[in-house]
Amino acid sequence: MQANEFQLNLIDMQGSLLRYACSLTSNRENARDLVQETTMKALKSSGSYVIESNFRAWLFTIMKNTFINDYRRSIRHHSFNINDNEPFSINQLISDGTFEADSVYSAKEMTICIEELSDMFRIPFKMYLSGYKYKEIAEELELNIGTIKSRIFLSRKKLQDQLSR
Repeated sequence: MQANEFQLNLIDMQGSLLRYACSLTSNRENARDLVQETTMKALKSSGSYVIESNFRAWLFTIMKNTFINDYRRSIRHHSFNINDNEPFSINQLISDGTFEADSVYSAKEMTICIEELSDMFRIPFKMYLSGYKYKEIAEELELNIGTIKSRIFLSRKKLQDQLSR
């Protein structure tokens, strides 16, 4: 595909990209930003596009990955440490950046509940909260990835039960 043909196909896809971006973001302005970022990434990566592949699917994959990466970045941006000597953080999404007294108390209560978990649940859960991926935790603890996923899931359930009392 020549550069002109690539650019024309990209321009033709703008409407479809905007509709898909709206379904991801649920916000028209954020959707426009996502389309613009996707278009820029597609132009930069035009050399890696395989001619025989599905152009639409390639663009939608770029958009989906961009959206996911932006979401993860925003979650990391809104993280805070519960305690300086604790090696994990909890994601707190608060729109105005202020902390309510009851949310700080909940964080302290969560810390106590996490510490009450047995080692086989607490260690993988703390690693997960500190940003490790399932695969990294599995390798570090020399366990199967399914075991790690199960233990983290069960840790969440135990914490929900303890905190709902």
